[in-house]
Amino acid sequence: MSDNVKKEIFEWLKTIAIAGAMALLITSFVRPTLVRGVSMFPTLEENDYLLIYRQAYRSDLPEHGDIIVFKSHLLQTNGKEKDLVKRVIGVPGDHVVVMDGKVFVNDEELSEAYINGNYTDGNVDEIVPDGYIFAMGDNRPNSLDSREESVGMIPLDDIIGKVFIRLYPFNKITTL
Repeated sequence: MSDNVKKEIFEWLKTIAIAGAMALLITSFVRPTLVRGVSMFPTLEENDYLLIYRQAYRSDLPEHGDIIVFKSHLLQTNGKEKDLVKRVIGVPGDHVVVMDGKVFVNDEELSEAYINGNYTDGNVDEIVPDGYIFAMGDNRPNSLDSREESVGMIPLDDIIGKVFIRLYPFNKITTL
């Protein structure tokens, strides 16, 4: 093999190794996801393409109003567990009450300009335990969330990350 061919092979291998290392680094911090369903309407719509910051809660707790993606234990038709996108309403120690169509956290009614409509159905009176959060979709009549026993309080360990940008559709690119 000539020296030129060896150099060319080395350059290709170096480029591939650098690209692989960069891809590994990026995917440890960022993960893409596609919105399926209407539970976060009007904030997010079906087929919105989102980027999730995976390291957001490694040292910090979620905050009220954060939009998160978490592992649920609900099964898709293919047998895999669904990832859900919801908004954080209650953090550990919060007293969450849903009553008469309104949401209260620690005895204060939430002002929720982001929800679809102005009514939240359900009856909730819960203290969020340590290690958990309470989350709901913005489309309250069409959201399977912490109000339902099948989802319930979300363990902090099940949170995949915080949604930080909508990339698609291009005319709606925005940080969240």
